[in-house]
Amino acid sequence: MAELVLPEVELNIYSPKNPVEVTVVENRIITKESSPNFVRHITFDVSGTELEGRVIAGQSIGVLPPGKNEKGRDHKLRLYSVSSPSEGENGKSHLISTTVKRTIEEFENKLYIGVASNYLADLQPGDKVKVTGPSGKRFLLPENAKEFNYLFFATGTGIAPFRGMIMELFDKGDFQNECALIFGCPYRTDLLYSDYLETMANEHSNFHYLKSISRENRRKDGSKHYVQTKLNDEEELLLPILKKDNTLIYICGLKGMEAGIYKEILRLGIDGYIDIRTKLPEDLNEIPRGDLKKFIKPSSRMFEEVY
Repeated sequence: MAELVLPEVELNIYSPKNPVEVTVVENRIITKESSPNFVRHITFDVSGTELEGRVIAGQSIGVLPPGKNEKGRDHKLRLYSVSSPSEGENGKSHLISTTVKRTIEEFENKLYIGVASNYLADLQPGDKVKVTGPSGKRFLLPENAKEFNYLFFATGTGIAPFRGMIMELFDKGDFQNECALIFGCPYRTDLLYSDYLETMANEHSNFHYLKSISRENRRKDGSKHYVQTKLNDEEELLLPILKKDNTLIYICGLKGMEAGIYKEILRLGIDGYIDIRTKLPEDLNEIPRGDLKKFIKPSSRMFEEVY
């Protein structure tokens, strides 16, 4: 196996007590017109700040929404994964992008509106935003990234870091190994960056774009499609990649999605991605989802960013 070396990165150049002001230059919707959700691709100009050229794919930046909460305190910092490659959006080091879902939910008969997400979604080009960061030192591509194969599992806005990573791997045209993105969402209208990803899959035979749409068509056995079920449904494609000792797995999205992926890897009998803490029951479904990590943990070849 190629030696796995993560890059050294700079952290918290700007803190909540010492944020920096940047300018919005792009704010466009990336869900389809008929989607009930609103997800936006937002790009910031960080020219003249210490962030320029120093934020890499897989890291996050923090956003400080203005105003105060019902207790009179400043609104809390919210972290957003960077969706641009390390070279910057469109190859420009002064442009950093992220992916934001406008949060509007009902909870206990009350409407909940996410403060930071709606603040960002409302911004127009030219508006100023206070940001911090960068954050994150492990959910990164290795220094020798093109020596590995990749399985990227994403749900919702968890696709953000993978957009930048895929650009980073393929843009120079010399990536020869395998890369599969398995993306999960409720409806096909919620497929994010789908035009770009479809184009990539058509242009690169070693890039595989697999969609798991949970609330439309069912699998042959009547169950729903989730990201982990692709390890079964696309076993002919994915199993040979998983069996290679230079393959890495990255998981980003809603907390709990990793449990299903663990179980499928164990079912397949593939070593190298999961370390066993204690003896497992014969039927993994006997383990409550929240207790799974008492039995297993990801190895150095598996990276997680769940929330």
